[in-house]
Amino acid sequence: MPARSQACAAINLVYGSLVKQSVSFTEGPVGRQLTLMALPMVWGLLATMSFNAVDTFFVAQLGSDALAAMSFTFPVVMLVTSMAIGLGAGTSSVMARRLGQRDLEGSRELAGDTLLLSFVLSLLMMGLGLATIEPLFLLLGADATLIPLISEYMTVWYLNTPFVIMPMVMSAMMRATGNNKFAGMLMLVSALVNVALDPLLIFGWGVVPRMEIAGAAWATLITRVGMAVASLYFVTRHLGLMTWPSRHWGTLKLSWRSILHIGLPAMTSNMIIPLAGGITVALVAAHGVDAVAGFGVAMRIEPVVLIAFYAASGVIGPFLGQNMANEYHARQDQVLAFVLRFCLLFGLGLTLLMWLLGATVAAWFSDSPAVIAVAVAYLTLVPVSYGCAGLVMAVNAAFNGLGFPVPAMVISVLRVLGLYLPLALIGQTVWGVNGLFAATALSNIIMAAWGYRWLRRYLYRVQSSAGGAQ
Repeated sequence: MPARSQACAAINLVYGSLVKQSVSFTEGPVGRQLTLMALPMVWGLLATMSFNAVDTFFVAQLGSDALAAMSFTFPVVMLVTSMAIGLGAGTSSVMARRLGQRDLEGSRELAGDTLLLSFVLSLLMMGLGLATIEPLFLLLGADATLIPLISEYMTVWYLNTPFVIMPMVMSAMMRATGNNKFAGMLMLVSALVNVALDPLLIFGWGVVPRMEIAGAAWATLITRVGMAVASLYFVTRHLGLMTWPSRHWGTLKLSWRSILHIGLPAMTSNMIIPLAGGITVALVAAHGVDAVAGFGVAMRIEPVVLIAFYAASGVIGPFLGQNMANEYHARQDQVLAFVLRFCLLFGLGLTLLMWLLGATVAAWFSDSPAVIAVAVAYLTLVPVSYGCAGLVMAVNAAFNGLGFPVPAMVISVLRVLGLYLPLALIGQTVWGVNGLFAATALSNIIMAAWGYRWLRRYLYRVQSSAGGAQ
């Protein structure tokens, strides 16, 4: 055996006990395994998604202008989050496949290189954001009178960028090794800390000054810093899944390329969502500040409602990635059938829930009839397509997990630019603000049917090719 191979074998033996995998992806009933992987993420993501909802709840107490200002920030906040999700998708996909091949040394090197890449990209995003606050939000349709409020919030929030992106990437490492429980617990604790800090910093108490809308951003920043430190400790000390980044540019470049092969299309796919949100905010702004505030309320409620779909899409990629071997192809088929049933049935339940409770929940955030009316219109029309929206998420995650990210990017781009935008322009002309929301629902339904069919065909070709190569 060559010296390099012997060294790799020794390192794999040493770190095999450190890179702990709490759930096996290649054995056991598929439905049960997916549930075991997803449940911790449901609670963790529910807690994380509550960040924005809780911030919105307390900021709404400051008045409609503050609520509208925060609503304008939603697409930008989601843009940064989407970058984090894209990098996480690349990390999870590559690492899951390396772990499936028992390449533990390569997995550890990948972890250090990826964290450095995340830090560099987050600094670039933070600098760009801080330099463009006023022109960007004017472009999104914000009234000049709201810019000071938006600036108060985003000047602090942009400092948070590295602590959004890097923990998301480390969470992807945990998912790739099946350690979802700690990731979920960490998200839950962070959300509880945020709930405690929000009223304290927004309204002030004792020696703590009243910061109003900026206080919400400071609460998020403090919480996210703590989350980043805890994530780094767990990945480094408990999993043993971290080395210093490579000092050789050639090696580092290869590592970054493997991540960005999945990560860039995944970032593009996820960034399309806030792009659609930005377009919608600009179109809704034509109907007044109350309409923007109402749309903002709906946008804070929706991610919390869709939490199970986010969790499912978060685990399907690593699951498919580790089941690439020929003997596991039947498991890949089973997971697609399971996800289809889950998305459609759970989506139907969410539709009924929003029809029954949408108005009640919207009233928690505002007592303005105009604001509530817009929020209720959204939560009546769009939930019809929630099951299909969840299926689109799962399809995109599946393509990424299989190491073929281009279809996920194509699906996302076509959903927004090919379907949503023309339908929204037509819908607004014919039906006003409700037409925008109907366009969202129709786009989700059409793209879910097409995307799922594409995924089935692609997986069949991959499996047939692998079987023929045996």
